Amino acid sequence: MLHRGKRPGDIHAGKWNGLGGKLEPGETPEECVVREVREESGLKISRPRFRGVLTFPGFDGENDWLVFVYTARRFSGKLGRTPEGLLRWIPDRDVASLPLWEGDRIFLRWLKGKRFFSAKFTYKKGRLRGARVRFYP
Repeated sequence: MLHRGKRPGDIHAGKWNGLGGKLEPGETPEECVVREVREESGLKISRPRFRGVLTFPGFDGENDWLVFVYTARRFSGKLGRTPEGLLRWIPDRDVASLPLWEGDRIFLRWLKGKRFFSAKFTYKKGRLRGARVRFYP
């Protein structure tokens, strides 16, 4: 996971997040996650598994965010450094004790299951105000 805090004005400052970022022109979500993980961590993941879609209406006070959630068990390389923040391997049992976004505490539990999910998390001034999910077989 990545402890954010190195970039000025980062909305995620002080929080722990998974790796990821914005799609580049012409890129698929899968290509994006492979590239972002490599850029942010130095690790090359293979066969990422598409787990769900999250929406965050007006998350930054202005824009709607759409997040494609992937997991990967296979990777190569060594965990490197990133200007985004501090990278650490966090045991699953310790994740809940980290400073996370409230919605992340909810959806990270879903990754232990096998069902695909589609969810919406509504925030106002950094506080979770609503959450809705639909699971698929």
